[in-house]
Amino acid sequence: EGDVICVFSQYGEVVNINLVRDKKTGKSKGFCFLCYEDQRSTILAVDNFNGIKIKGRTIRVDHVANYRPPKDSDDLDDITKALHAKGCGVKTPPHTSSDSLSEDEDVPVKKEKGE
Repeated sequence: EGDVICVFSQYGEVVNINLVRDKKTGKSKGFCFLCYEDQRSTILAVDNFNGIKIKGRTIRVDHVANYRPPKDSDDLDDITKALHAKGCGVKTPPHTSSDSLSEDEDVPVKKEKGE
């Protein structure tokens, strides 16, 4: 967990990590869920870490829509329980067609082959 936090903290402050482990052996299953303090850090990490090799292994980094805390989370401290309850990261409302675009949002433009 410490190594993962050390590597991923170069893009922002990590506030929560869930390294998934085998229940019988306690060994890592090879993946984890990580939460940054802000959404920009998450985007930077996904853009820069997805597909790179670390210690000879290609890693996959992506966003997760619905984070579920581990089932065996009875022995967690109060702060971690609160993070699991409210989730971490910025909550953004879904974009609807009635919303107006702000100045810094790009409007997707469909280009034809001839252009």
